[in-house]
Amino acid sequence: MNKTRPFKVLGIQHIALGSKNKSRLEKFWIDIMGLNKTGSFKSERENVDEDILKIGSGPALIEIDIMQPLDTDKKPAVHEPALNHIGLWIDNLQKAVEWLEEQGVRFTPGGIRKGAGGYNICFIHPKGNNEFPLCGEGVLIELVQAPEEVIKVLDYNKAYD
Repeated sequence: MNKTRPFKVLGIQHIALGSKNKSRLEKFWIDIMGLNKTGSFKSERENVDEDILKIGSGPALIEIDIMQPLDTDKKPAVHEPALNHIGLWIDNLQKAVEWLEEQGVRFTPGGIRKGAGGYNICFIHPKGNNEFPLCGEGVLIELVQAPEEVIKVLDYNKAYD
């Protein structure tokens, strides 16, 4: 087992919240909390109707993604659990996936692909299996390739070398 980690987790990129109907999430996060809706995303394949809200700015910006399923009878069920997943900025997504798989981490099907925010992403499965026993232990984890400007700001080790 190779223990030299060839990547860094730089910070939280987003948190995804789900509901059968996102109108109540909109009421709370937009109307009550004052976040701005900056985009939306729909995908039949991922069974999601998603609005992208933002907190902060620049490399410290964090998204709150509010989601509802396009069909409540289909998978993935983006509304269960309500805290659907957490997205983490990664400085080198390709190396991270390769290394994590070597360690026995299970990923969801689909591999690295373009996500709703326009960044390359992939997901660590919430449940392990015999071949890949390591997982999010009940939490879906999205790994997000950080753009260069985020890496420059959030790579604290380089900032203090």
